[in-house]
Amino acid sequence: MYKELSAETLSKIAATYGTPVYVYDTDKISYQFQQLKTQFAKTNTRFFYASKALTNINILQHILNIGCNIDCSSINEAKLAIHTGFDPNNILYTSNGIDFSEIEEAAALGVNINIDSLSNLEKFGEKFGHSYPVGIRLRPNIMAGGNLKISTGHQSSKFGIPIEQLKEILQLVKKYNLYIRGLHIHTGSEIKDVAVFMKVADVFVDLIPNFPEVDFLDLGGGFKVGYKEKDPTTDIAELAHEIKIFLTGLEKTHLRKFECWFEPGKYLVSEAGFLVTKVNVLKDFNHITFAGVDSGLNHLIRPMMYDAYHRIENISNTSGNKKKYTITGNICETDTFGSDRLLHEIREGNFLAIYNAGAYGFEMSSNYNARFKPAEVMVKEGIPQLIRKRDVFTDLLRNQTPLI
Repeated sequence: MYKELSAETLSKIAATYGTPVYVYDTDKISYQFQQLKTQFAKTNTRFFYASKALTNINILQHILNIGCNIDCSSINEAKLAIHTGFDPNNILYTSNGIDFSEIEEAAALGVNINIDSLSNLEKFGEKFGHSYPVGIRLRPNIMAGGNLKISTGHQSSKFGIPIEQLKEILQLVKKYNLYIRGLHIHTGSEIKDVAVFMKVADVFVDLIPNFPEVDFLDLGGGFKVGYKEKDPTTDIAELAHEIKIFLTGLEKTHLRKFECWFEPGKYLVSEAGFLVTKVNVLKDFNHITFAGVDSGLNHLIRPMMYDAYHRIENISNTSGNKKKYTITGNICETDTFGSDRLLHEIREGNFLAIYNAGAYGFEMSSNYNARFKPAEVMVKEGIPQLIRKRDVFTDLLRNQTPLI
């Protein structure tokens, strides 16, 4: 059974490596993946880690070691996967509004490819015909996800080929004798209702007769994780049960087997990650106590970009009186990590841990305000290891070209 990293452990890491610092627990990643494997053991299912959540090569290496495949949203993510040691057959690359040359690069790598536009599907047909199997990403006009910014399957979304353009897709398939191996639909993130995934499954039921060579159906990712105590999450056991019924029905109807693919990203790494930061200043004003920390939206943008909630704890003081604080960053913008949080009394110099920071934390970080990106530390079998050095001043100048 997984045991969360303790306040003492996180504090020791902060004292050793400095703050702010990202900390990742590989035991949690392994635990999450094992839950998926256990629940889906009786179904013909493959999981591809959505690497856009966190691409540090040491994390990718751990993902590889535990037997998970990998999903990539750019050619460079695919190259990172190859660099890490993933077999091309276990890499899924889904294009999105990119130049066709990137798809050509992906084909040269030999990875699984999903195409999300009629334009690139035609170019693919012209070059590869039936020689290279390909998947099609479709937009089903299904609203799902915890926030409009992370909903990707609705009728105003840029993602996928609208399902209303099925006729045009089939014309291209016939014209170029395309080998359509897979159908892909991703509706969004933070999906707690299993029925949403099964709506996608229903869409596939109607589409399959048009694609006789299809052997995988990709339902995307978006499994809901808990940010607050007693937060609703995706019922993985229920989803696995429904997918088993779905696949069994398809196999009886079409007299052939299908694979179901999922792309969990946040589900695998979100709860494995912590951003540990130090309190620089305390300010009291209008009955608000601000705890200003040595991080900001340049390191964790999710609260400002998505109104995301992240649990925050004072790991330097884990008992005693509690008081309400508003935790703010040191960036010249409004960068509030949490408002009116009831925390154990904070003093300047205390370490605060921001939870659920493993997904889209460091990955979306920047050098805004010319501030350094933090170090990353991976805890493997209880041992902390530095997996990315903290920026130094020369990192800010790298790739800049002074004009004489």
